Amino acid sequence: MAKGTDLFKRVLVGRALRSGQLHEQLLPKRLALPVFASDALSSVAYAPQEILVILSLAGVSFYAYSPWVAMAVVVVMITVVASYRQNVHAYPSGGGDYEVATTNLGKNAGLTVASALMVDYVLTVAVSVANGVDYVGATIPFVAEHKPAVAIGIVILLTVVNLRGLRESGAAFAVPTYAFMFAVLGLIAWGGFRVLVFGDELRAPSADFGIVPEQTDLTAFAAAFLILRAFSTGCAALTGVEAISNGVPAFRKPKSRNAATTLLLMGLIAITMFGGIIALGLASGVKIADPGTVATDLLRPDGTPVGPGYYQQPIISQVADAVFGGGSALFVIISAVTALILFLAANTAFNGFPVLGSILAQDRYLPRQLHTRGDRLAFSNGIVILALGACLLLWGFDADVTRLLNLYIVGVFVSFTLSQTGMVIHWTRLLKTEDDLQVRHQMHRSRVINFFGAVMTGLVLVVVLLTKFVVGAWIVCIAMPLLFLMMKAIRRHYDNVAAELEITEEYDEATLPARNHAIVLISQIHKPTMRALAYARATRPSTLEAVTVGVEGKEARQLQEDWERMGIPVPLKMLDSPYREITQPVLDYVKTLRRRSPRDVVTVFIPEYVVGHWWEHLLHNQSALRLKARLLFKPGVMVTSVPWQLHSSDRLLGRPEPVAPGSARRPPRRNVKDDQAPPR
Repeated sequence: MAKGTDLFKRVLVGRALRSGQLHEQLLPKRLALPVFASDALSSVAYAPQEILVILSLAGVSFYAYSPWVAMAVVVVMITVVASYRQNVHAYPSGGGDYEVATTNLGKNAGLTVASALMVDYVLTVAVSVANGVDYVGATIPFVAEHKPAVAIGIVILLTVVNLRGLRESGAAFAVPTYAFMFAVLGLIAWGGFRVLVFGDELRAPSADFGIVPEQTDLTAFAAAFLILRAFSTGCAALTGVEAISNGVPAFRKPKSRNAATTLLLMGLIAITMFGGIIALGLASGVKIADPGTVATDLLRPDGTPVGPGYYQQPIISQVADAVFGGGSALFVIISAVTALILFLAANTAFNGFPVLGSILAQDRYLPRQLHTRGDRLAFSNGIVILALGACLLLWGFDADVTRLLNLYIVGVFVSFTLSQTGMVIHWTRLLKTEDDLQVRHQMHRSRVINFFGAVMTGLVLVVVLLTKFVVGAWIVCIAMPLLFLMMKAIRRHYDNVAAELEITEEYDEATLPARNHAIVLISQIHKPTMRALAYARATRPSTLEAVTVGVEGKEARQLQEDWERMGIPVPLKMLDSPYREITQPVLDYVKTLRRRSPRDVVTVFIPEYVVGHWWEHLLHNQSALRLKARLLFKPGVMVTSVPWQLHSSDRLLGRPEPVAPGSARRPPRRNVKDDQAPPR
């Protein structure tokens, strides 16, 4: 079984890598960009569209506000990118926002950031994959009919790719990410050239449609609230910026400089793509309505509703149709790479979440298993946990992008705000001890950038909470405190265990046991029993006896007779069991020995079979497992398993198959009495 499992694992994730090969997994900038920036870059596939969807609630006239909303989003994006470039230089260890907040604002602030980021990473995977499934489902009916199942299958595929290691996942995702970048930038460049140079009129498929507003005669306050809601939804374009600051250790040296350069490139490309799509969408007359109300909100040129059979193309597809033509090869390519990048956007979270989990585990806020690297030097346990969380969200929300987006970006702006506030305190503290004027000037500039970033992201966080709380953000506001309390409880457990295990001055040799009472549990006389007896005698305990539970009177008497006939030099103790129970009589007997001599220890030797097939485990050792589980909770009791390898385990141990009976000479049988000297 083990060899088969190992073969499957090797095929799935590849051969294991030595710890010394970790440097080989570090990423150059050309691979780091698609690995860490795919989330931020892919947001242009839905962030501009969501701005228009929200504004369409008040009718086409409110599209006039979309350039201003987009400009506000771009300002926030520039601020965040500039702020995080300071972060990667000041804190290159990979702790990112968590380390910044913990160091400068305290442990509680750090845990708040950590809980926010973990929620956001899980949502990143769920939203990106669900949105990608929507693109594919538009052309493949089967996918549209089984959205949750297809989305979960894609998450599993991404999990396998990331389990193969950081470098391999980067190489696998580099081509699609760069293809998306060049395709969208080419679309923007050619579309802008046609409009500005040729003076062409671009017409999107929905350009002649009208929109029935759901809300009319809005008050000034209601209109401002709607615009703020569009702004908060558009800020989804900022998700993924923090991933680079959390992934600095994955870069090649010089790590900080390479990470800062990658962050700058990501910001410039994302801003260009985001602004370009919004501009071309408005220039081509794109009309976008809420996906749940398209049939009633969109009107054809003759004034009739489009009807339930109409499929609303995403904004990038409509812009590509207007620029290149709906049936062109370039239109098909852009639609395909857009769907693909949405799937790959989840890869940013697959690189950020495991690193954050490893750091939290090292600080004893999460289980220590998350700090362990797998065969491919990736934090495999963190990858698997992220995948499980995303799959649960996709299943629970039916892979509905609109519902999932209402939970999105709350966590990331919590981390943005606390991180930038922490950086302001960081620079203020360093300025108190720095005398070099040039260095002080750089610190002052960095502090101003981080202060502006803290103010901007704090304002966005307030807007997001006000506009999204009722429609779903309340779930995140509950999940984050629960994660916070869970991590505090885990840390408290580890601290209590460490305090309990610490050697104190009172601990000395007086705590050593006075004597060791050894018990060998037997059910019948066979080879495993004799091996357990021989091993127990070799340990030379103070006393040694064999113990069996007499369930059937006839079998018990036969065992006693065989024991005496074979002359085994260990006394046999027969425990009575009127209710045919095996575990409890042994526990009661051990308890009696402990009560009689509290300073002594009792060592229980249990013979066990080692089998080679999974189904054989169901046929053997169940009583031994139950007994061991109960004995572990008895103070002063040691449990020792004495294995006996059955022939079915030979293939797992690399031993030759057993020869047929009589085909080879057997070693002479030894007298049991000569095996070992009796215990003292």
